[in-house]
Amino acid sequence: MSSKRLYKIVKTFLQFGLDELLPKKYLPWYVKVARSSLFWLRNKHKDKSKAERFRIAIESLGPVFVKFGQMLSTRRDLLPDDFATELTLLQDKVPAFSGEDAEKIIINAMGQDVFTQHFQHFDFTPLASASIAQVHTATMLHQDEEHEVVIKVLRPNIEKTILADIKVMSRFAGIVAKWLPDGKRLRPVEVVAEYKKTILEELDLNREAANAIQLNRNFSQGRESDKVLYVPEVYSEFSSKKVMVMERIYGIGVGEVDMLTTQNVNMKLLAERGVEVFFTQVFRDSFFHADMHPGNVFVNATNPDDPTWIAIDCGIVGTLNREDKRYLAENFVAFFNQDYRKVAQLHVDSGWVPGDTSVDEFEFAIRTVCEPIFNKPLSEISFGQVLVNLFNTARRFNMEVQPQLVLLQKTLLYIEGLGRQLYPQLDLWQTAKPFLENWVKEQMGVKAVFTKVKDNLPFWNEKLPEIPDLVYDYLKTNREAQRQQLLMLNKLHQQQNQHSKQITKLSLIATIAICLTITFT
Repeated sequence: MSSKRLYKIVKTFLQFGLDELLPKKYLPWYVKVARSSLFWLRNKHKDKSKAERFRIAIESLGPVFVKFGQMLSTRRDLLPDDFATELTLLQDKVPAFSGEDAEKIIINAMGQDVFTQHFQHFDFTPLASASIAQVHTATMLHQDEEHEVVIKVLRPNIEKTILADIKVMSRFAGIVAKWLPDGKRLRPVEVVAEYKKTILEELDLNREAANAIQLNRNFSQGRESDKVLYVPEVYSEFSSKKVMVMERIYGIGVGEVDMLTTQNVNMKLLAERGVEVFFTQVFRDSFFHADMHPGNVFVNATNPDDPTWIAIDCGIVGTLNREDKRYLAENFVAFFNQDYRKVAQLHVDSGWVPGDTSVDEFEFAIRTVCEPIFNKPLSEISFGQVLVNLFNTARRFNMEVQPQLVLLQKTLLYIEGLGRQLYPQLDLWQTAKPFLENWVKEQMGVKAVFTKVKDNLPFWNEKLPEIPDLVYDYLKTNREAQRQQLLMLNKLHQQQNQHSKQITKLSLIATIAICLTITFT
C-alpha cells in the first residue's frame, strides 16, 4: 500500500474527529504526541454526531470502505445502535469505468471469436455500477435464438485495491483491539478477517454463477412453494472469473413502494412471501442468499395479485448443517412459545455456549432480555432484533462467533426490513411459526424416520448381499482373536509359574545361607 493512500486514510479519520473514539487515558504518551504533531488535521465536522462522522468518513474513502461499512451495519452485536443505524445509510454509488475497457475485459475472458459470434448490440453505457463490478446489457445469440442478457464485469485492478485497503484496515483493527476498552469484545481483527474472506469470494464470478445456478434449481422444481422466488438464468459457458453472463430481468425494485402501490400489487402477500422465501432457503434447502438488500431484490408485478420475488447478485450465500438447522428451528419455536429454559438448554446442547454454562443463569438472562419485547403486540416485535438480543446475551456467556449464524442474522434483518417496508402490519411471528412447527415435525416425527429409511435404502440394498460374508468374517476374526488371547494367557501363566519357581529357589537358597551363617558364628 502506498504511503499516499495511508496518509489519505489517516487524514480523513482525523478531519472527521474519529480519533475521539480512542479514549485518551488508555493511549501511550507517544501516540498523544503524534496526534498533537498533526495540528493541521483537526475535526472539521464538530456539528455532527460521532456516528454520522464515522459514516461520512467511510463513504469518502471509496468503495472498499463503503462495502466494509455496509457489512458492519449488520453487526448490531458489535456496534452501538446509533452507529449501526447510521451505517445502513451508506450508498454504494460508484462512478462507472469506460464501456470500452469493459469490452476488452470481456473479450480477454471469452475470446474475440466467441464475443463476435454470440454477442450483438453491446451497450457501452453500463446499466449499473457498483464497488466491485458493473453490468452492461447486450443481445446474445444462443442456440439460434436471441436473448436479452446482462454481462457483469469486474472492475480493472480491483483485487489489488481491495487487498491494499484491507491491509490498512487490519492495522487499524489491531490498534482498536489494543487500545479501545471494548476492543477484545468487539474482535475487530476477526471482523476484518471475515470481511476479507467475504469480499475476496465476491471477486470470483465463477462462484457467484454457481450460487445463482443452485438457487435457481432450488426454486424451479415445479412445486407450488417454488413460485415465490425467481433467480435469473446464468449462461455458464460464457462466464469466467472476471465475467458473468445472465438473463436480463425486468422488475420493480423492492424499495420502490410507491410504484408497487401504483401497480396495485398485493403488498401483504408479497411481504409474507418474503418471509417464506427466507425460511424455505434456510430450512428446506440449507442454502440461502445472504445479501438480500433492496438493491439485489426486485418484484415481478406482471400479475399484481400473484407477485413474486426476483433475486440477483448471489455472491454471498450461507449454509447450515443438519444439526445447526435443527437446533435453530427448535430455538425459534421455543421463542414463539416463550420457553426460555429450552432456549438455554438448546444453546448448551448445540455447543454454541460452553458445556459448563449454568442453564439456570442463562435462562434468567434470556428472560430478562426478551420478556419486555413480548409485552408488545406481535406485529410490533422485530424478529431480527430478538435474534440480535439472543446472540448478544449468549455472547456474555462466552458463545463463540458462529459465522453461519451471523449471515443468517444479517439476512433475517434484511428480509424483515423489506417485509415491514412493504406491509408495516406484517406479523412475522404469525407467518413464520406454522412453517417452523411443520418443519420440526417433518424432521423429528414418524414421517422423518420413514424418510430417512427411504433415503438410505439404496445404500442398504447395495450392502445387503454382503452382510452374511461380513458376519462370517466377523465371527471368524472374533474366534481367531479369542484363540490368540488364550494362547497369550497360557504363555503368561507359564511365565508366571517359571517366575514363581525361580523365586522359590532363590528364597530356599537365601534361607539356607542365613541358617549356615547363624550356625558358624
